Amino acid sequence: MSEYPTRRLDEFIAEGTVLLGRGDVISKDDIEAHPGPYPIYSSSAHNNGKFGEYGKFMFDEELITWSVDGGGNFFYRAKHKYSVTNVCGYMRLRSDELHPKFVFYSLANQHRYLTFDYTSKAHPSVIKKQYWLPTIGREQQQKIATILTGIDKAIENTEALIAKYQQIKAGLMHDLFTRGVTANGKLRPPREQAPELYQETPLGWIPKEWEIRQLRELGDVITGNTPPEHTFSGDGRGIPFVTPGDVGNAIFVSETVRSVTPGLAGMARLIMPNSTCVVCIGSTIGKLALVSRESITNQQINSVLCQKRELSFLAYFTMDYFLPSQLRREAGLQAVPIVKKSVFEKLLVAWPIASEEAMEVQNKLLGVAAQLEAEEAVACKLRQQKLGLMTDLLTGSVRVQVAETQEGKSQ
Repeated sequence: MSEYPTRRLDEFIAEGTVLLGRGDVISKDDIEAHPGPYPIYSSSAHNNGKFGEYGKFMFDEELITWSVDGGGNFFYRAKHKYSVTNVCGYMRLRSDELHPKFVFYSLANQHRYLTFDYTSKAHPSVIKKQYWLPTIGREQQQKIATILTGIDKAIENTEALIAKYQQIKAGLMHDLFTRGVTANGKLRPPREQAPELYQETPLGWIPKEWEIRQLRELGDVITGNTPPEHTFSGDGRGIPFVTPGDVGNAIFVSETVRSVTPGLAGMARLIMPNSTCVVCIGSTIGKLALVSRESITNQQINSVLCQKRELSFLAYFTMDYFLPSQLRREAGLQAVPIVKKSVFEKLLVAWPIASEEAMEVQNKLLGVAAQLEAEEAVACKLRQQKLGLMTDLLTGSVRVQVAETQEGKSQ
């Protein structure tokens, strides 16, 4: 609920201060016939909704757009040349009393509590009855927008750092898993310079001091199983229940949607110890992580209990490098895309024979992974702060102060 006075969006539309519209159909043939640099925005929530580029443009103005078919997500579009497709709506503000970014943030905040699926689409005729706008002064709108834009910029900068560390990690993994390290901790010379140091394998060229192993040689492979419904905990303080949706981009599963009551009969055999690597074999196939505490997984996840627990991180990085492409290939051979345990445990990874080299490779990867995890923690904290600020500032539960006019009236 808002503590500000509000009006429904259709009231603004009726008086002509807000105009809603739909984009045009832009086919691949259109794009190929008119190549160019101007972005096309569509229904996706990813990559800021960008669909492609085009030699034509529909708009060169500040607008708010939203996804009609893809969940109703809102986007702020600064003034530039661009187009939107027919599965995208646009909102034009025709009054200086409405600050575009404030309107965007207000709509985005309300959208958090609404659901538009592929049946109940966010058509203009639908959303105009679903949303409202606070009727507060322009200066107050602008200050709120400035505060939220500031935290968005901080999130953007942090995400840029995350992308940088992800590239560094990917490059380091490639170097380490194709060249390994020598006794002095340096990468071996590339194969082009020292071919005698390498051997050809089903996974490509690897150092002669490495070997190809099947997953079952790294440790026990266990397929998860969903416990009975009555065993789930309602307070969220039980044993984490890990599903593919809980496996993100971080090394560790940070939190789970559900948990299981500890100590119940039959639960012990389902519990995986901490530092177990969990790999998605169904749904988001190929994603993997480590669990930081004892956990239970569902049947779309295989757990790999590394025989040498001190090398659990290396097992994670090794599987992260070698498994995804193998898993996607195997899943593609099935009518129902899921990788059976009998196939999974025979998948291949490369592994250093010497424990000293294994530890050195693990430590190098942990260094860059720690930097990546730190930045992801910062980004997570900023996103939570943003959600809190949106709720506080856009509903009026926390008021912003603006300068008084010469007449002494607060704006």
